[in-house]
Amino acid sequence: MTTADQLDRAVADPIGLITDLVTDVEKELDAERIRAVVTAVAGGRAKSRSLAKALAMLPALLTDGRSPAPRAIGDLLIELRKAGAAAIAAPVCAECGKKLRTLQRKGQDWYCSVCGQERAECTACGNVRRVSFRDRKGLPRCKMCPDNDDRDPAAVVHGLITAIAPGADRDVIAEALRRTAPNRPTYRQRLVWALEENPRLLTGEGYLAPHRAILRFIDLLHEAGVAGIVRPACPRCHRVVRIDKPLDGQRVCRNCIAKSRFEECVRCGARREPATRDAEGRPLCPSCLVKDPANLETCIVCGESRMVSNRTADGPICPNCRPLPILLCSICGRTAPCMLSKLTGLPRCGGCDRRQGHCTVCGRMRGIHSGTADAPVCGPCTTPDAELWRPCPTCGQAERLHAPGPCPRCTLKQRLHELLADDTGSINPKLQSLHDALANTERAGTAMRWLSKGIVSTVLSDLGSGRRPLTHEALDELPEGKVVEHIRSVLVATGVLPRRDEQMVRLERHVKDLVSSHATAEGRKILHRYATWHLLRRLRRRSRGKETTY
Repeated sequence: MTTADQLDRAVADPIGLITDLVTDVEKELDAERIRAVVTAVAGGRAKSRSLAKALAMLPALLTDGRSPAPRAIGDLLIELRKAGAAAIAAPVCAECGKKLRTLQRKGQDWYCSVCGQERAECTACGNVRRVSFRDRKGLPRCKMCPDNDDRDPAAVVHGLITAIAPGADRDVIAEALRRTAPNRPTYRQRLVWALEENPRLLTGEGYLAPHRAILRFIDLLHEAGVAGIVRPACPRCHRVVRIDKPLDGQRVCRNCIAKSRFEECVRCGARREPATRDAEGRPLCPSCLVKDPANLETCIVCGESRMVSNRTADGPICPNCRPLPILLCSICGRTAPCMLSKLTGLPRCGGCDRRQGHCTVCGRMRGIHSGTADAPVCGPCTTPDAELWRPCPTCGQAERLHAPGPCPRCTLKQRLHELLADDTGSINPKLQSLHDALANTERAGTAMRWLSKGIVSTVLSDLGSGRRPLTHEALDELPEGKVVEHIRSVLVATGVLPRRDEQMVRLERHVKDLVSSHATAEGRKILHRYATWHLLRRLRRRSRGKETTY
């Protein structure tokens, strides 16, 4: 088999290719044993393909164990040796040549624990030695010169917080510090040094935290009700959400880090965060990744080549054929494919899982978790568990919050204020009705998805800041499409814009374009007189002041 054929097989059957390459070298182990070891090391589809391609290009690694090579190959060699392989070489250190049972990596080279350690000039003694510690300024130190600090970290932090909020409970602070980095006293000490250097991290500047644990510490203090502690907002989108991604010396949220990584997909042209890269290193978006023919497999139920949802002993199953037990739904009473509710343990069909309704206990529009179709009950009223349904830090309502920050409705209100407020931070009185209607909509998630579609947020921001006047004519300047028409209908429904005959306006625009497309000036005059004084005049007379029908 040529190298090109092996590379093709590395995509279609990576585990089989790796097993065959190892079997050609190793005669002591049977193929089934080798395949079991390969499957355990290779992991998922992307890693197994990468490992198969690397071995296809460098088969000599199996017998000499010398890097440069990916880390996965070193792990495979180690596991094969543990399984009793005799012909397979152990990975060797790139510097001293020692055979390795565990390895460290620098780039594509493997090193032993001695050669792999970083060497630098010690800040304290000046000798060039292996780096064992980092002092409070992040500078290297050798094993003989640790940066000792005999102070109690909890006492130091308590003193810093007392300056912000006098009377803070020392035990609460000590418990929060312990939960921030359990069993890691050195890391807690670095956290204390960072807070000493910049106490403002606790009062809103947490996005400048050098260590991620500081943000966890702030969250724990805030949950414990320590006064004066402010959870930081993302410095880019200004939302109070989880921010633990480093970007340009700051900590930002997951959305902002994704936007900073936007690249143009080489297949569909969409600008998104790449999900992977092709063989030439070009970016591919998530949609093109899942639709790639190389990633589709034949479903054993329907026989179609589709994405894999479940893997069974008989083969892959696509999302449409995913098996669900046929049970009696505890809410609607239908016999249908059901899942067991995590709250009640009772069967719930797919329709009830997606349905929302007014809870008969609290009256709010929420997802149905128990009760019946006529008398639905929401999740917090079904199981009022404080650990599961935490109160929103903004409005105090019990919600299933998967991350620190406000609930979906408070997030919607914050987003609307960002879009509709002008430079002074106030909302134009003409737009207040739009703000109230969207903020109080029953389905906050639907409103948030609408604000994120197309040019909705851009148009509303322009209207709120005054860059675009609040008139129908200003919206007419935008590119025609369903999104703009829907924005106009929402503005009319909330009273921001007056009603107008949209069908008549659309016809007038069509007539204008049709007349202007005529070749001669005389012809344009004739068409204009005919359309204006015959067709449009006759239509207005027939409509009698009512809106024109489609």
